[in-house]
Amino acid sequence: MEAPPSPRVSRPVMYHQWTRITFIHWRYPPERVQALLPDGLTAETFDGAAWVGITPFLMRGVRVPGVPALPVLSRFPETNLRTYARDARGRTGIWFLSLDAARSPAVLGGRAGFGLPYFWSAMAVEAGKGRIRYRCRRRLPGPGARCDADVETGPPLAEDERDGLAHFLTARFRLFTRVAGRLAAAEVEHPPWPLHHARLARLDQDLIQAAGLPAPAGPAVLHASPGVPVRVGMWSW
Repeated sequence: MEAPPSPRVSRPVMYHQWTRITFIHWRYPPERVQALLPDGLTAETFDGAAWVGITPFLMRGVRVPGVPALPVLSRFPETNLRTYARDARGRTGIWFLSLDAARSPAVLGGRAGFGLPYFWSAMAVEAGKGRIRYRCRRRLPGPGARCDADVETGPPLAEDERDGLAHFLTARFRLFTRVAGRLAAAEVEHPPWPLHHARLARLDQDLIQAAGLPAPAGPAVLHASPGVPVRVGMWSW
């Protein structure tokens, strides 16, 4: 099954590389997720359920157009807590419940420039043969939260394993946010994810509970990827 095509972001405001990423998802009742969405967004479902995902990864090559990546600022871990929604125009995208990053300038820029709920956290990503360790301890703002995950990575998914759920959870090219009190959206361009099998060896987290949801029940659905280059567009109404 082919993934939906990426949009073309002709005038990006940011360049990223999202690397060593794992998508960890659980099913949730749509009404529980809907209660956390702003006016104008409806929880998007697959197989009758809304889905909430933790996506830890290593951000690299972060820069704005015309400026080279600075080593201290352009490489840092990030962990996102996300769900999926549809707006009144029928457009689908990601709604971030929280974003933790290890660089305070990224936190300040994400909050001020995109209205996203970023938190400054102590974080680490350690990759070895067939295994990735993610560590996250929230610092500011608000009370602390954590997410420690050990993931075992496997071979690439075969084409016939890239089913509708895999695309629903990973092939996302738009984010929703609120800017100046209004619902806004920004498009994100990247090539198809090279997805791999993955297994959750250990998880100790309360990011989901800190966002206002109960702890996940049932098995997680995992996909891992070495990463993709990304072009982020400016938000628009």
